[in-house]
Amino acid sequence: MVKYFLGQSVLRSSWDQVFAAFWQRYPNPYSKHVLTEDIVHREVTSDQKLLSRRLLTKTNRMPRWAERLFHANVAHSVYILEDSIVDPQNQTMTTFTWNINHARLMVVEERCVYRVNSDNSGWTEIRREAWVSSSLFGVSRAVQEFGLARFKSNVTKTMKGFEYILAKLQGEAPPKTLVETAKEAKEKAKETALAATEKAKDLASKAATKKQQQQQQFV
Repeated sequence: MVKYFLGQSVLRSSWDQVFAAFWQRYPNPYSKHVLTEDIVHREVTSDQKLLSRRLLTKTNRMPRWAERLFHANVAHSVYILEDSIVDPQNQTMTTFTWNINHARLMVVEERCVYRVNSDNSGWTEIRREAWVSSSLFGVSRAVQEFGLARFKSNVTKTMKGFEYILAKLQGEAPPKTLVETAKEAKEKAKETALAATEKAKDLASKAATKKQQQQQQFV
């Protein structure tokens, strides 16, 4: 049995901008799990389509229950092949990705089609499909459920990373990450607490002075 995923996303940037950003996605604050990317093959076909194959290396920590099933020295890095077909004439880009190691534990295959949004020609829509399978006897269903959940989480990071790079390429301020937002909130909370403390000290000092003046009046 294979777990299937189908999702639609929209980037509020033109197809040309998304195409340019696709090759510059890494690094970004949401892709710290992506270690390396290398172009293995690239060619332009007779009908002017760009074919590329890239090898990506990503970290992919196993869940604790899966670590018990495998030797401690099993590499946590995952090697992923990415094939892409770019058709500039029809403004479509199709990508296929799949992992080439840890295949006994789990295989995740993904197919994405990038095209001009049908409602807004200045936007790009992405149709994303994924198939998660496992041949691990006895726990394949649990592995597939875990793989699908992680894939959905990674899709969210992928889109945020895309938006981040698109903003940089377009000269805009990139959206802040959750870590940056949390850090700013923490600093603001510290400043507020410090200001409140200083104000409390000032009020206490004024109250003490006023009390001392009142006591001197009765002497």
